[in-house]
Amino acid sequence: MTNDTGISRRGALAGLAGSAALLVGDKPASAASPPATANPASAAVNVCRMTPRMVEGPFYFYPDLVREDITEGRAGVPLKIVLQVTDGATCRPIEGARVDIWHCDATGQYSGYDRQADDGSISTKGEKFLRGTQITGATGEVKFATIYPGWYRGRTTHIHFKVLLDEKAMLTGQMYFPDALSEYIFTNIAPYNTRRAKRDTLNSTDWIAGADGDHISFASVREEADAYVATLIIGVDRSAGPEPAGFGRPPGPPPGGAGGPPSGGPPPDAGGGPPGPPPGMEGGPTRQRGTGSIVPGSKT
Repeated sequence: MTNDTGISRRGALAGLAGSAALLVGDKPASAASPPATANPASAAVNVCRMTPRMVEGPFYFYPDLVREDITEGRAGVPLKIVLQVTDGATCRPIEGARVDIWHCDATGQYSGYDRQADDGSISTKGEKFLRGTQITGATGEVKFATIYPGWYRGRTTHIHFKVLLDEKAMLTGQMYFPDALSEYIFTNIAPYNTRRAKRDTLNSTDWIAGADGDHISFASVREEADAYVATLIIGVDRSAGPEPAGFGRPPGPPPGGAGGPPSGGPPPDAGGGPPGPPPGMEGGPTRQRGTGSIVPGSKT
């Protein structure tokens, strides 16, 4: 398989309307949900499904920034994110939930840490780009303005999110994007295509994304005149109870060593022991990119 896929931007989006994360007719769950007495199986896709918990990874901290626009001037393809938090058991939207999101920039760098970039030569300590928090309204929705995330070694393209109810972390997850669209952007658009390193992990070869066999956490993506729009319904299992502190964080301090994230928020769970995994590894195995496919159902 080669990196030059010849995929057009619109071709990459063809058929994505059927994604598992589709918001029905762009209506919130309150409009798409059945009455409380109805069979949950008749609800809109994913409204009545529990979103799987995923590892937090080594780059989380709470920046205490309630904001919709999280770009802070980082270059990249504009992306609007619409997340809807629902009770996975009752299909109803959850109002007042805190939603944190964080992700890497177009060249794979996270804010707040040392050893960023492909060669680990850049420090972003003291910065808070591509991080933010919103509170759900009556429809359970939050919206963010950001850029399309890049990639880093050992991981497919993703955005992290954390849902808190009454300030208790109930669900840490990751949302994923179509590989065909990612491949087009990374191959053709600056600054994504300015890197010498080659993308080494696809959705089909990522050990974390692979744990979501039903693709519940895969975003539905559509194209607007000025941005892509990614939507995802997040079904929370209230009966599961809060997550333990640092859920899914690899052992040892995060990449970047001592000092951790910028001041102003609780630091990641550093602990003792050996240094944390290199950026992207997040404690799991990797598989060669060549064993996966970019387009679902194909061998390329």
